[in-house]
Amino acid sequence: MVGGFQNIPKIPELRKRILMTFGLLAVYRLCVHVPTPGIDGKALAAFFARAKGTLLGLVDMFSGGALEHMSVVALGIMPYISASIILQLLTVVVPYLEKLKKEGEVGRKKITQYTRYGTIVLSIIQGFGIAVGLEKMTGPTGSPVVIDPGWGFRFMTVITLTAGTAFLMWLGEQITERGIGNGISLIIFAGIVARMPAAVVNTVRLMQTGEMGPVTILFIIALMVFVVGCIIYIERAQRRIPVQYPKRVVGRKVYGGQSTHLPLRINTSGVIPPIFASSILMFPLTIAQFMPRTVLDAYPWIESVIHSLNPGQIAYNVLYIGFIIFFAYFYTAVTFNPVDIADTMKKQGGFIPGIRPGKSTADYIDWVLVRITFIGALYLAAVCVMPTILIQRFNIPFYFGGTALLIVVGVALDTVGQIESHMLVRHYDGFLNRGQIGGRVR
Repeated sequence: MVGGFQNIPKIPELRKRILMTFGLLAVYRLCVHVPTPGIDGKALAAFFARAKGTLLGLVDMFSGGALEHMSVVALGIMPYISASIILQLLTVVVPYLEKLKKEGEVGRKKITQYTRYGTIVLSIIQGFGIAVGLEKMTGPTGSPVVIDPGWGFRFMTVITLTAGTAFLMWLGEQITERGIGNGISLIIFAGIVARMPAAVVNTVRLMQTGEMGPVTILFIIALMVFVVGCIIYIERAQRRIPVQYPKRVVGRKVYGGQSTHLPLRINTSGVIPPIFASSILMFPLTIAQFMPRTVLDAYPWIESVIHSLNPGQIAYNVLYIGFIIFFAYFYTAVTFNPVDIADTMKKQGGFIPGIRPGKSTADYIDWVLVRITFIGALYLAAVCVMPTILIQRFNIPFYFGGTALLIVVGVALDTVGQIESHMLVRHYDGFLNRGQIGGRVR
């Protein structure tokens, strides 16, 4: 791996791409500290101190703290992610979008264009909702967050936040085209990683004051290394279904006859199930932030339900795990169609040894996918519930695990893989042997 890093400066194009990526990410982090006009920063900070654990806190995590500071990029890249997910789901029920998906590069460009339009529409809706919500927010002393509320403030906020999201979308596309890695993913990655220095400083402070001993620190470090290693292993793990293609005689030449495999990832759904599950469970807590105290006093059962849905409560953990398992199967069924795979194999003359082509092949692939998806869902649930257990049981002073860790590790692996591809193409040694990463499930 050290040799791999030493080879990076020897490739001018790769060096240029990496520097471009760091430069564009630095521009993004500068934008995080540019505030939206017309807001009292101190009152807003006090409000967000009470909003941790709600949907606002989840969005703020993906925006890298931009929402907490109400910067011009406060919406982050989440509208783009939401628009992409919505279009993915619509391709299953809308024949026109399904046809576009199968048209190759031209269809992908059209879907990307629709995603951009959807991003702008969602940004306008979310920006207006945030503007109206800001007008109702107050600080601890009752001071309003918005200095001069009204339609002028709402219009200005919608334009500012929509422009900020559009800029981030363009920035992500520039990173993908001119830099290294997936630009949208790297923007989310940078926002999450930006909080790491504060966590390290807080841990060192607790160690200096004697609240955390050296043994506890070593245990935390060992646990972090172990969990990251498990995530890397499972994210790379595949169930490989053998596929055989028959020989074909064309003239005097013989084609085909090779054996290959159909790789099925253990975690086909990625980080989508935890994001959906967190959004659903945090929605009641977010609504409660805007409820008048008189309503909660009049209906005490509402406050009891909200309290039971706080992170760390038994009801929250049970529902969280259940939603993750459900969305893991749901999103896998939406994005992976065994019938299409079986039809493609049949048209190309391929078959799974011992399985009839066509419906039997689709049923077999679906049977395997159901089994490995259950393993992937349990893995996602364990990683996402772990932070709550670590904070409550072991008093760890920072948030480790969950969706943030899955995104960080996944994006890092993808980026390192792209850097390695650039190096191997130019006959330089990469970082690691890919055959040694991940597992194979039989």
